Order: sequence, then C-alpha cells, then structure tokens
Amino acid sequence: MFDLKSYLKAVRDPVDERLQHYLTVESPVTRVSQAMTYSVMAGGKRLRPVLCFAAAETVGGSRETVFPLACALEFIHTYSLIHDDLPAMDNDDKRRGKPTCHVQFDEATAILAGDALLTLAFEILAAAGTRCGLEEQRRWLLAIAQIASAAGFKGMIEGQMRDMAFEGKVISKGELESLHRLKTGKMIQISVSTGALLSGASKRQQQVLHTYAENIGLAFQVADDILNVKGDPERLGKSTGTDQIRGKNTYPSLLGLSGAESFAGQLVNNALKALDAFDNKADSLRAIARYVVERNR
Repeated sequence: MFDLKSYLKAVRDPVDERLQHYLTVESPVTRVSQAMTYSVMAGGKRLRPVLCFAAAETVGGSRETVFPLACALEFIHTYSLIHDDLPAMDNDDKRRGKPTCHVQFDEATAILAGDALLTLAFEILAAAGTRCGLEEQRRWLLAIAQIASAAGFKGMIEGQMRDMAFEGKVISKGELESLHRLKTGKMIQISVSTGALLSGASKRQQQVLHTYAENIGLAFQVADDILNVKGDPERLGKSTGTDQIRGKNTYPSLLGLSGAESFAGQLVNNALKALDAFDNKADSLRAIARYVVERNR
C-alpha cells in the first residue's frame, strides 16, 4: 500500500527549504520581500510541486531535475492566491489559517508581492534552462511557454475573470466546467505535464498524463466547492459558506451536494483509468488522485 502521508512529507520539507532559499539568499529584506515570504511560507499542500515530482518519477525522471520547476509552480500558485484574496476580487481575510496578505500588510503591498512572485517564477525557470545541454534547453523553453500560457489570459486569468463575471448568474454545467478547467485545472495539469516533459516523457506518456491531470484538476475544484459547503473552517484555514454568499456558481449549487460528490468520484476514476498505462511507478499519482477528493482541507 502506497504511503501518501510519508510521500507528501518527503516532498514538502525539501520544497519548503528551497522556496525559502529562493526568497532569501542574496536578496535584501524589504517590505515586499517580507510579504512574499509571509504568503509562500504560510503553509499549504504544495500540491503542484508534489504532482510535478510524481509525474517526473512516473516516467523515470528525478526530483532534482525538476526542482526549480516545482518551486516556480508554487510561486505562481501563491501569487494567484494573493491576488484572488484581494478586495477587488474575492475579498477574503483569511488564507491557510492566517490573515491574507493584504490584511497582514496592505493592498498595494499584496499586489506587488503577487507580481514579484510571478516574475521570480520565470526568473527561476529561465535560469534553470541555461544550466543544461541543448536538448534539455529546448524542453525548458517549451515548458516555460506552456506554463506562461496556462497562467495567462488563455488559462488561469481567464478562469478568474469568468468566475467574477458569472457571480449572481445561473450558468450551465458546461460553462462551469470550462471556467474551472481554466481557473484551477490549467495549473494543476501543467504541473504534471511539464514535470513529465522535462523528464523525457514520450508523446504517448504525455498524452496519458494529460488525461490524468485534466481529470484531477477538475476534481480538485469540485472538492473545493464541496468543502466550502461542509468543510471545517479550522481545518481549511479559511471561511466556509462564502461561495453561496457571493452568488458563485459551484458544483453543489448546480448538481446538489451528493451530485457533486458523485461527479468528483467519476473524475478520479477517469484519472485512475488513464494510469493503467503505467506500472507501480505511478502509484504516487494514483494516491494523489484519491487524496484530491478525500482531503479535508
């Protein structure tokens, strides 16, 4: 039986150390750097680095090869949370059990901290690409392009825009699925696909992992919607019931709570079926797929 708890700890601890290194080594301590460090080191599941490592290992790669990628993905994720929490967007006052960045510091500092984390991510990616051979450089360039697209106006940003634009409106299941595949799913999917790409995955392996990641990316958001209804705020580290208050479109509001839970289970089964193409090297990905819908935070 795969021990996911031990696996997650074995990933989180060194990732936290490397994130801290990127934020502090040879960097002046300023108000914006303090806000960056506050938000990044506030905790979190480190799901994107975990997926990046697991995908790399599934196709025979190593964690060390993709470490800069894993950290860059976490910086992009944290930037998106800082901005998502701002008064002009979701106006949340708690994240990971602590005051959100704009509450702890101020709104302008939070905006700049998010901007700085995004640009730091691409600094790390570009620097990593310069330290390898020509074939590996090509892979890094392709990974950078894919990440930029997933995080930009064709991906996560568009999803965030739709999420705000659709508040208070009734939309279809297809529109909701499209929204969440962009807002949440894109960066989860890219964490898997770029981890595999940089590890030399074949086209067939990349296709299979793409299917896996598309399904767990959407399942993660469905689970988030469910937790916003019935989760424990103390465990979640943020308020619950906020989706209904803001008139957001969610899977529980569209399908009912049991319908949303059933849909999440279906997505996980789709992801697990895709992994039939791999041997036990993909056990970490299998365990993560189950964790996505079984988690309580």
